[in-house]
Amino acid sequence: MVNRRNTGWEGVEKWYGSLVGEEGHYYHQHVILPRLLPLLNLDKGSKLLDLACGQGVLARQIPKETLYQGVDISDSLLKQAEKGKLSTQTFTTADICKPLPIKEKDFTHATIILALQNVEGPEHALKNAAKHLGPSGKLVIVLNHPCFRIPRQSHWGVDETKKLQYRRIDRYLTPLKIPIQAHPSQKQASAKTWSFHRPLSEYSTLLATAGFAILQIKEWVSDKKSTGKAATMENRARSEFPLFLTFVCQKIVS
Repeated sequence: MVNRRNTGWEGVEKWYGSLVGEEGHYYHQHVILPRLLPLLNLDKGSKLLDLACGQGVLARQIPKETLYQGVDISDSLLKQAEKGKLSTQTFTTADICKPLPIKEKDFTHATIILALQNVEGPEHALKNAAKHLGPSGKLVIVLNHPCFRIPRQSHWGVDETKKLQYRRIDRYLTPLKIPIQAHPSQKQASAKTWSFHRPLSEYSTLLATAGFAILQIKEWVSDKKSTGKAATMENRARSEFPLFLTFVCQKIVS
């Protein structure tokens, strides 16, 4: 059994599980997965290591013949992931920032989807990815965009004179540890997890130190459309400020 103290997920698994579900939330289904799967380009010869796999959202979308290893620290999320798993899929309870209890070191692909911003020691997770990837293996990381989506430090605003919606950023370069409250609509105190803001330069350094070269950076916007009087400015802003940042990386062969 994994020691889950101080992970930030104790007490929020049910909330997160209901929020995301087995098939993923809206943005998983409409923005992330449709763009992520072509980037991975998995086939019957692929072996995928999915770090912080949660409920197995990605596992349900990949080709059946792809060998898949999911790892997550939450027992309850992995119970959801186990539902309907294929014979080619394995799920393991472990902290992705500590040595992984898996032997394989020849994965062709690794992913960390919407999770690295919730990890206090990302350098350890990245080193684990490098350790278990084969030569020239591919790592794909999807983040809430660190330039435009900083909890408590980024907001929408409206310039009434120009009739424009803009994105206000109060802080960016300073790394931040930010509490995220589960069930924020409830007045009483509830369980919380943590979000760790890091600027792009820090992610670049972390990846290089772990032995990865950045091949591509992708920025994905929302596909939602507004209606009504503010639709024009809202749709314009939505198309200009991406929700998600994706790093496509390759393990450097030493």
